[in-house]
Amino acid sequence: MKIEIWSDFACPFCYIGKRRFEQALEQFSRKSELEVVYRSFELDPNSPRDISHSVHVMLSQKYGMSVEQAKTMNANVVAQAESVGLTYRMDTIVLTNTFDAHRLAHFANAHGKMHEMTERLLKAYFTDSLHLGDHAVLASLAEEVGLDKAAAEQMLAGDLYASEVRADEQEGAELGITGVPFFVIDRKYGISGAQPVDVFVQALEKAYAESKPLTILGDEGAAADGACADGVCTPPARDK
Repeated sequence: MKIEIWSDFACPFCYIGKRRFEQALEQFSRKSELEVVYRSFELDPNSPRDISHSVHVMLSQKYGMSVEQAKTMNANVVAQAESVGLTYRMDTIVLTNTFDAHRLAHFANAHGKMHEMTERLLKAYFTDSLHLGDHAVLASLAEEVGLDKAAAEQMLAGDLYASEVRADEQEGAELGITGVPFFVIDRKYGISGAQPVDVFVQALEKAYAESKPLTILGDEGAAADGACADGVCTPPARDK
């Protein structure tokens, strides 16, 4: 069963949703049978790489509220993060464009490290207050998760994996995804937002039950090849 997660590294609820989903996986007995894939989504694809104002000012401008109201809203997000064991330092977040961070995640995926890279990028942004638009920072983070730093630097200097990021975003748009995090289970069920753990568990159980092959009852008298027996007819095997 395949789980695809559209998210952005600058999305506070994406990190919270990731943790809640992971907690749900711990309660799911078929965890080992799942394939989890992260997909790219940019909350603000037109954002510049270097931004001088704070996340509080950004939110006040985006939603037409006062800076104090934005700080109150962020305090609520910090509390939600703490409830799942995450530390958010909203006052020192470095706002930036996340496109290159998404390219790095695809680079990591090509080397079997997407999960480690995704986790490290989210922590770098929300906890460590690192600049995810800075190529030197991104290359160092790649090295931390076991990737070749020089190869990461070379990749970031060009446009490799840009098409993969855009393909994820296009696919998300075709699925009707307009906000993140968004979880897609076997392209059959979608879960929007950082839902409670129970919601994820129930969705996983339901999707898994529906994905299982049929259990054949009373097959002791199954028909021989090309014969009819006990109410069952089977076609003869074809020569290969």
